[in-house]
Amino acid sequence: MSSSPLRIVSLIPSATEIVARLHLTEHLVGCSHECDYPPAIANRPVCTAPKFNPVGTSGEIHDRVTQLLQSALAVYRVNTDLLAQLQPTHILTQAQCEVCAVSLADVQQAVATLVTGQPRVISLQPRVLADVWADIHRVAVALSTPDYNVEPVAVATIAQLKARVDACVHQTQAIVKRPTVACIEWTEPLMAAGNWVPELVELAGGQCLFGTIGEHSPWLEPEAIIAADPDVIVVMPCGFDLPRTTQEASLLLQRPDWKGLKAVRNGRIYATDGNHYFNRPGPRLVDSLEILVEILHPDCITPRYQGIGWLALEF
Repeated sequence: MSSSPLRIVSLIPSATEIVARLHLTEHLVGCSHECDYPPAIANRPVCTAPKFNPVGTSGEIHDRVTQLLQSALAVYRVNTDLLAQLQPTHILTQAQCEVCAVSLADVQQAVATLVTGQPRVISLQPRVLADVWADIHRVAVALSTPDYNVEPVAVATIAQLKARVDACVHQTQAIVKRPTVACIEWTEPLMAAGNWVPELVELAGGQCLFGTIGEHSPWLEPEAIIAADPDVIVVMPCGFDLPRTTQEASLLLQRPDWKGLKAVRNGRIYATDGNHYFNRPGPRLVDSLEILVEILHPDCITPRYQGIGWLALEF
């Protein structure tokens, strides 16, 4: 564990990945139960846990989380005893979604119980790619010390990420017919992907049918999918890896009213690792964009993520 004056606890996976990109992993003394990347952070003390059983169907998980929220209870708990032991100088959290990770209010309440030390709380709330770039820079400024200024690292990282975005746009800009795309963030009940995902779809050379750039993910009636009849359906449930998403997406295909969908007839339904890519508003959203280009326009880009970040469903 780091003996440096800089002691970071990250309570959201995207922030943990930002810390790693800033070359500050050695100063990360604690993380959330969901932080699993990069592999170098695997041995960090885990400071959070869900208050619900995360095992079960999408519908069962939805019902458990809804019950907690309706009871005005937090969805996750923060281990305040462990926080006190770790003595962080900085805590990274989020104010984006109380369902996805520990909320800002939960963290503030936990920090208020600390007898010694008052760590600086940095809350992230990205909605579009530009917000992610701003978060990387803001975290770098907050974590810089007189001995080690990581702001130049942030500037270089952002430039590299933007260059990859520009490369994707360049690869797809000549495409005249852009496929219509339905991105599914939850399967039972159905939810379309919002915030940065519609932006990624547009940058990847597609037309996003549901969800609005920069706005929260909307619930979706099954009839809306049928009426829109998308060219492509991409399934990216929040918190699910590729095998679990493949299972959830396969259940969707069993719906009799989906048999006639264009995407089903043409074999253009895809499962993705939403947990590691699309659901994490950090540096790997650019990987998510590249995944979408591979899915939507396979002739435009050499596939690197197939079988790791996405799979075409067979039916």
